[in-house]
Amino acid sequence: MFRDRTEAGERLAGLLNERGVTADIVLAVPRGGLPVGRAVADALGIPLDIVVARKMGAPGNPELAIGAVASDGSVWRNESLIRQLAVDEDYVERVRRQEADNARAKFDRYRGERPDPHLEGKRVLIVDDGVATGATTVACIRLAYSQGAREVVLAVPVAPPDSVRRLEDEADAVVALNTPDWFMAVGQFYEVFGQVSDEEAMGYLAPAGG
Repeated sequence: MFRDRTEAGERLAGLLNERGVTADIVLAVPRGGLPVGRAVADALGIPLDIVVARKMGAPGNPELAIGAVASDGSVWRNESLIRQLAVDEDYVERVRRQEADNARAKFDRYRGERPDPHLEGKRVLIVDDGVATGATTVACIRLAYSQGAREVVLAVPVAPPDSVRRLEDEADAVVALNTPDWFMAVGQFYEVFGQVSDEEAMGYLAPAGG
């Protein structure tokens, strides 16, 4: 159990240091990933920014991911599920455009007038408070590569083993503190796991003491 997201981030930073993982920038997934990402970025002494992706929900079941799309349009499609549900391409493209717009709007709202982070040739560390299915995480990883990242490492406090294995096929490495076989939801591994408001989340983007 983690006490809260900040403590999880501190413990995650410790593991990254033990494993000799280095990076040029931390990209946290809002909203819950920002407290974790802030702790990791401060411990490693590197900048913190964000990466945003949105789930592409199935027809009539928006919680079931037929894919995910990031703020720059980088997409992951669950082809087997799309075929299984016989989802037509018009629907897939429509929801892709809609969720890409939503992801970009959230990205812009959090960052204001600041230019997009420069990832070309950088070692990127993507951080969240945990991974469940990993659908949106794949889109985040693909965004980093599409923008020229030299290396992408995913670091999370907790994730189920099957998701870790899938994500290892996407990123250069996956670092997880806990990989429990019995996994219902990320929140079950935190003593305090309240909703992080947009205002609170945006506050983590300011450098420590700033």
